[in-house]
Amino acid sequence: MGADSEGTKIVIKLDDLLHDRRMTLTELAERVGLTLANLSILKTGKAKAIRFSTLEAICRELDCQPGDLLGYEAG
Repeated sequence: MGADSEGTKIVIKLDDLLHDRRMTLTELAERVGLTLANLSILKTGKAKAIRFSTLEAICRELDCQPGDLLGYEAG
């Protein structure tokens, strides 16, 4: 079976990082130059992909590593 039939197993831990840094999604969107709608899609786990430039910008603003933002859940 393909990944699409089972749903994504990559989890986005943006809520936790924002909470830990006392930052709002709106503030992060402004800092990284993304629309609130696009960042919200990422936060809710509905995004199908993320550009490295976006990942770099989020990591820069949240002072984190990509592994802090992304996780993998085994079946």
